[in-house]
Amino acid sequence: MYARDHALIATPIGSIRIEGDDRQLLRIVIGAEGAPMPGTAAVRHAAEQLAQWFAGERRHFNLPLAPPATPRGAILRDGLIAVPFGQTISYGDLSRVLGSSARAIGQLCARNPFPLVVPCHRVLNQGGGLGAYSAGEGPTTKSWLLDHERRLTGEYLL
Repeated sequence: MYARDHALIATPIGSIRIEGDDRQLLRIVIGAEGAPMPGTAAVRHAAEQLAQWFAGERRHFNLPLAPPATPRGAILRDGLIAVPFGQTISYGDLSRVLGSSARAIGQLCARNPFPLVVPCHRVLNQGGGLGAYSAGEGPTTKSWLLDHERRLTGEYLL
């Protein structure tokens, strides 16, 4: 059995707790409390990459994530990761791209254990509204994340 470890990092959207073991990340929580512990390599790399993302030095993550429960879940998660930095897509449009339903995409986003790394903040309502966000302070956090990416890319977000 692998030892579970975690790190806490301070960010503009609050503390982020990164949980993992010797092999992979298990969860990222925005708005977490607690004391940091010595991190495993996976946790340390995630902390470094998240800090780089907030500093505007990173747009893609290369981290060992715990696998989804099903092969279909892996396809949906990979499709969400493929939404480019600084761009957005609607639940309906992403569902069509992935051959799924908008409801399944909504559930994927709501249950996402890896916010930021699996960028569910880039998925919007059909009319371009923010919609829900299950991490941090909800839509306020989602809006900050989208604005951060827009500032760095200069791209107009739909």
